[in-house]
Amino acid sequence: MKFSILVFQVILINFAFTSVAFAQENNLEPKKTSIRKVSKIPYLNEIEKSYTSAELLTQTPIPSKKPETTDNPEQNSTTNESEPKIEDDGAIIIDVTGKKDNLPQSTPTYVIEKEEIEKQGATSVSDILKKMPGFAINDSGHGADIHTGTYYRGASINQSVFLINGRPINTNVNTYHGATDLNSIPVEAIERVELYSGAASTLYGSSAFGGVVNIITKEGSRNPRLNATAEFGDLNFNNQQLSYAGATGSLRYNLSFERSFIDNRYRVPEGAANRDERGYLFNADTATSTYFGSFAFDVDPRNTLSLDVTKLSSRRGLIYFGFPLQRDRLDHDNLNIGLAWKIRLGNGNSSVLTTTLGYNQDYFNTYGPSSQYYRTGTLDTQLYTARIDHEWQLTPNNKLRWGLDLQNTDLNGDVFSTVPTRSTLNEKENESLLNTSLFAVNTWNITDNFQVDLGLRQSFDSKFGNYLKPSVGLKYDIVPALAVRGSWADGQRNPGLDQLYVYDTVHGWLPNPDLKPETGSSWTAGIDVRFSKDLTGQFTYFGSSLDNRLGVVQGKWENIGLVDTNGFEAALRWKIASGWSTFLNYTYTDAKIKTGTDKGLQLGLIPYSVASAGIGYENRGWQANLYATYYSGARRSLYVRTGDLTTDFSPSFFNLDFSARVPVTRNLGLTVYLENLLDEQYERVNRIYSPGFTFRLGLTSNI
Repeated sequence: MKFSILVFQVILINFAFTSVAFAQENNLEPKKTSIRKVSKIPYLNEIEKSYTSAELLTQTPIPSKKPETTDNPEQNSTTNESEPKIEDDGAIIIDVTGKKDNLPQSTPTYVIEKEEIEKQGATSVSDILKKMPGFAINDSGHGADIHTGTYYRGASINQSVFLINGRPINTNVNTYHGATDLNSIPVEAIERVELYSGAASTLYGSSAFGGVVNIITKEGSRNPRLNATAEFGDLNFNNQQLSYAGATGSLRYNLSFERSFIDNRYRVPEGAANRDERGYLFNADTATSTYFGSFAFDVDPRNTLSLDVTKLSSRRGLIYFGFPLQRDRLDHDNLNIGLAWKIRLGNGNSSVLTTTLGYNQDYFNTYGPSSQYYRTGTLDTQLYTARIDHEWQLTPNNKLRWGLDLQNTDLNGDVFSTVPTRSTLNEKENESLLNTSLFAVNTWNITDNFQVDLGLRQSFDSKFGNYLKPSVGLKYDIVPALAVRGSWADGQRNPGLDQLYVYDTVHGWLPNPDLKPETGSSWTAGIDVRFSKDLTGQFTYFGSSLDNRLGVVQGKWENIGLVDTNGFEAALRWKIASGWSTFLNYTYTDAKIKTGTDKGLQLGLIPYSVASAGIGYENRGWQANLYATYYSGARRSLYVRTGDLTTDFSPSFFNLDFSARVPVTRNLGLTVYLENLLDEQYERVNRIYSPGFTFRLGLTSNI
């Protein structure tokens, strides 16, 4: 009932926006639809490189010179240029069909495209993110567990915002059960992943202390295409991917399926988490199946309807509960549906109105024996979203992006334990939360080389009241090869519904209905430098101050106090020669606890230093890529063995991975992924160890 009212409100507001904006925009001249910029400093999407060279991790493709639409497009023609591009060497390159989000440039926007994702051999979104600047990811790779964490600039996964095609997929529950499962979107369906922060975060939520991750999925193609991949490797790994894209008249569609399994049973050292009596990692197997479909229909030259649906089924063991042996299992089922209506108002593209409705259901169920006892916990979360987003070029030097966000979360919690001391906590809990937000970001070009972003987000929350969060950013092009930029954003992240109300049977953690929101601010300052035609760097200082941070104290959720974070990230890209390119990303994060019993300590599981680098070569379908990773180790703050200290750090490690593609025929290729070339069984995080050297072999076909 609540959501029906929200939908009705959205439709009314949408028609109001349409009528008012259309009347006003018809008076604008087409020639006044672009912001004047004379700086030659490239953004990430402006670096010109051949599509046949090895892509850099933070590089976007060359923008098309054709506008997205024209004033008089051909009737029933698609607005996306969907045909495969054929290069001189005969390689077929499928083009980008999704639209890059138009964002403020006062903080860096990092983008990784599907070509680089394929070269890495990524099997999940966490695999994709772990080589991007700012990220420290412990929950990807062999033996990974959802509890080990994803951190961006020292912020946890729940202190960032995750989107699919611009709509939120975070649910308002904590990171131990219902946070964003980075395996929930099939890699085969991903067109690219965008990462941004600062004033841009105002568009999507005040909880983005870290940043915003926007996952853009593939659309259809006027020329039908069929892609298939089959991979096999160590530890009984097997992965199959299949996708088909096509079009019928004005309807474009893309359908994908992906299935993956790995048993993750390998020998681990004494003292490792979940080591069985034979010395093997126990209960770490993972099986996932995902289905994806996207449909885009051009109603007329200025109206487009789009629908995308993702269905996930995941079954896995849990290992990250320390000692003794952990036997609990996790079932995760997810359904995500999004419907969007995009209207181009007035003349040209000076005014674009997008209305989006979304539904996201996350079903998490943990169960298993604990000695002679049994326990189970279910969190079934349903998130309904509605959004109106109006991007309006008011004048040649002034652009306004504003709109309305509605989010309604329903949580059903069901916990049961046979442990005598905990049986009184068995319960069923039903809770709801409604959050309405108004947002606006104004981008103003004061001069040809000086840009200012001003943002406001006003939230109305059914449990935590009303709060206004501002943001500001600036970018100044000093000379054509050097620019400085900075941003500041105020934020608030509210406790999850399960942290407030639902007992955690697996961990034995008690909820706390008196929890306060996490509040604070984040900031960045940086420079963009073009050292030469082929060498570009971005350097960013970042920081945040977060009060009332949530944590567990003596088995109960509490506000643990103040955490200050300061750090530095660098992203270098260099095209060495034709067909050759390289990258280097480095992040230093100092996340200090300022109050409480852990005062002065680094936040647990967050390393001080993370670095990744790569060099790649590509020519006529042949590819070879070498990746290096350095990880300084992180504080073992949870589930320590008897005698361990919470001040202990895991050792640092250095890792090398190799990937290659060998063309067999024009449309068939052999892929090779060699991971951990040094064959070192390093500790990934908190007593979870890598298996040493592993390999994967696969065949890919594009028809």
